[in-house]
Amino acid sequence: MALADRSVEDPKGLIRESYRIEGIEASQCRSIFLDWALSVPVEQDTSVLLERLLATYGTAQPDHPMTQVLRDGLAGSAKPRRRGGWRSRPRD
Repeated sequence: MALADRSVEDPKGLIRESYRIEGIEASQCRSIFLDWALSVPVEQDTSVLLERLLATYGTAQPDHPMTQVLRDGLAGSAKPRRRGGWRSRPRD
């Protein structure tokens, strides 16, 4: 991979390459996406990266399975909220 092919959003080129694979299936795209997501530095805002990836690849290939995986990732990237669990209460 040439240095010019690298991007901040996709430093390993995983997403780009997934769009080049003929006949790739959604399950394969999810696996590639997981590998991509695990390589994103913690300080990066994944929703911004996903929006950029969708703008770069998804608009040109809206029916590609990776486009749907990226959309799903974007929908699921909302900040998690605390659910239930123990909460401290004032003592009597």
